[in-house]
Amino acid sequence: MRILRVFNNNVVLARDELGRETVVTGRGVGFQARPGQEVDASRVARRFVPARNAGSVGEVIADIPLERITLIEEALSRATRELGAPTPSSTVLAVVDHVNQAMERVRQGLVMDYPLRAEVAHLHPEELRLAERMIDELNAVQEVQLPAGEATALALHLFNAVVGSPSAERAWQQSRLIAQIFDVLTRAYGQDFDPDSIDAARLAAHLRYFLTRVRTGEQVADGTAHAVARVLRETRPRAYQIALRIRELLELRLANPVSADETAYLTIHVARLEDAASQARRAGSHTSEAVLD
Repeated sequence: MRILRVFNNNVVLARDELGRETVVTGRGVGFQARPGQEVDASRVARRFVPARNAGSVGEVIADIPLERITLIEEALSRATRELGAPTPSSTVLAVVDHVNQAMERVRQGLVMDYPLRAEVAHLHPEELRLAERMIDELNAVQEVQLPAGEATALALHLFNAVVGSPSAERAWQQSRLIAQIFDVLTRAYGQDFDPDSIDAARLAAHLRYFLTRVRTGEQVADGTAHAVARVLRETRPRAYQIALRIRELLELRLANPVSADETAYLTIHVARLEDAASQARRAGSHTSEAVLD
């Protein structure tokens, strides 16, 4: 491998034997090195072959302590090995970058909110269990303590490793959109809306499958709208109106129309959430009355 750029003593950008731009890490691999020189193979600890923007990836990696990279990669490798999945460079890079950013947020006193834990727990329980173990392992050897909520994000990275996705970018785009939809529901129902409930998890799962259908150019068109939509508009007008708001948000973000049948299914899910919110209000009311008595 021939060096293209030296980022610091431990990270260089090189051209490998196949002509690919490769980010190379290792203690002292860039020490007194110059572009054009051969990489000292004895110092190489890890090679990363990004699909694109290798220089930018190298800059990101160069800002992360080598010991931290090693710790994160080892924890990730143990988790993916237990899942029987490979640990491609793209996954390692995504997880290293994510965990490093999470640690920096902790240093700054910031905590990221992940509203999709219930969905992840229902759809990817094994990945979540291993992600929680990763958090425990990293916290055991690091001064900076990652919050438990970060396990939700790591579980999605593990899931992408299992299914062979080139990166977690698509999953995060979906998660951000679902989080925006949950914001719509929170504004509509306030504290009565529980984002960790089973009904919220079912809605999130439905939205995941919907987003997959949109990506493949397919949407539900089974006549549900004709049979159900009119009844829902009459019997559950508020749920229907909120479903329309969600549809508008989806159409805006996806630049794709949402079918009437898909809207009907959204309304059914929102109506379930509305019923749960109503039950929560009644339960709270009964509790208050009991206290007063």
